[in-house]
Amino acid sequence: MIRFLIGTAINLGTAALGLLLAAWIIPGVHITASGFIVAVVVFTLAQAILTPLIFNLARKYATPILGGIGLISTFVALFVATLFPGGLGLADVTAWILAPIVVWVVTALGGWILTAIFLKKRIEESKSRKR
Repeated sequence: MIRFLIGTAINLGTAALGLLLAAWIIPGVHITASGFIVAVVVFTLAQAILTPLIFNLARKYATPILGGIGLISTFVALFVATLFPGGLGLADVTAWILAPIVVWVVTALGGWILTAIFLKKRIEESKSRKR
């Protein structure tokens, strides 16, 4: 249960950071303060639900794109998040191309790094309790 909560917190945090960074550096990506939380939660939920679905579809019908599943699911999750008014908006083709890349890089690297840090701490705590 603790791992699930840590994983959820990491996913929400990296999604928030990725969306903020995309809005900051990419012209055409807009996120409102009032819709920020909704955009992050919707994006994170869509990513969690769509990634396994897209992976299974690609594995069955389009094996060559398996390496790009994270990027594809990030694109689709961004699309879903834009459907909720007042939060996230992508104005042009450039934003639609660059935003998924930025968000994917931030969430992937952040997820790997933070998961490694938290798991290392959990393993060390577990070892110290056993002594």
